Amino acid sequence: MARRVRNSRAWHYVLSGVRRDADSRVVALASGARGWAYDSDGQHSDSDSEPEFPSLSPSIPTAIPVTGESYCNCENQNEAPYYFDWVWDDVTKSTATLLSCDNRKVNFHMDYSCGTAAIRGNKELAEGQHFWEIKMTSPVYGTDMMVGIGTSDVNLDKYRHTFCSLLGKDEDSWGLSYTGLLHHKGDRVNFSTRFGQGSIIGVHLDTWHGTLTFFKNRKCIGTAATKLQNKRFYPMVCSTAAKSSMKVIRSCASHTSLQYLCCQRLRQLLPDCMDTLEVLPLPPGLKQVLHNKLGWVLNMNCGSVSPSSSPSSGSDSDSSCSSEAEACRRKRCRRT
Repeated sequence: MARRVRNSRAWHYVLSGVRRDADSRVVALASGARGWAYDSDGQHSDSDSEPEFPSLSPSIPTAIPVTGESYCNCENQNEAPYYFDWVWDDVTKSTATLLSCDNRKVNFHMDYSCGTAAIRGNKELAEGQHFWEIKMTSPVYGTDMMVGIGTSDVNLDKYRHTFCSLLGKDEDSWGLSYTGLLHHKGDRVNFSTRFGQGSIIGVHLDTWHGTLTFFKNRKCIGTAATKLQNKRFYPMVCSTAAKSSMKVIRSCASHTSLQYLCCQRLRQLLPDCMDTLEVLPLPPGLKQVLHNKLGWVLNMNCGSVSPSSSPSSGSDSDSSCSSEAEACRRKRCRRT
């Protein structure tokens, strides 16, 4: 009988210790979650590497999409069903990247992040007109996630142990940050509103006029650079955020021909039409040819407003169309 009492007391002591350990673990996890809280601008308060608590249920969110104009409200977010002029290069890339979807989707820092990873397209952008769209397919956060261009001199693995804005850190690259800042030669300027998960960032490189123009959610946000003639560039993206990803949903190229210039001019004359081809009295066969070859030009949205329009901030509402068009006009987003 005495032995049974002693055993009961021992088991009671053991169970009490287990309960204390469980309570202390819950408190530690809760304090850890607070320590990994996010700032109001959507970035980690400590670093880009995300915490992992697999035993915690429900799981702590790995990232919070940034505030501002995050999700694209375009009528058609579907990926282009036609040929891609280029995809991501599976050779010239940082070690902390992984490709999927026929090399159109790049995943950064699959487990945790300890620096900046970058990748470039597998084709040099030669003479002519080049347009591509990058979709943010993951939460957008951290030190930086960028879309831009660069020459072959850009070292994509140079900052693999440093958190930085890689694109635009030197004179050989230009980069648009998710924070809305444009980077070049180590300098940065306010260029647009923020973008986040689901946003579509378009880039138009006009080697004939020597201009680099950015689009956000298929609306022009301005010309980022000029005098780029006689230079060779690659499309590039970079990220410091753990488990982040981006996907090429369109990559087109065209010669600077009379046909291209005519389509460009038609788009400028009909800026309010969602699809320029739909309102033109053209034969069906010609419409199909123009859609396949230069559809991206005829759908490019640069807006058309009077120069005296007052500026306004961007948003996800329908009023953002006019504000983005006004911003585009103020920044002189010209094609001729």
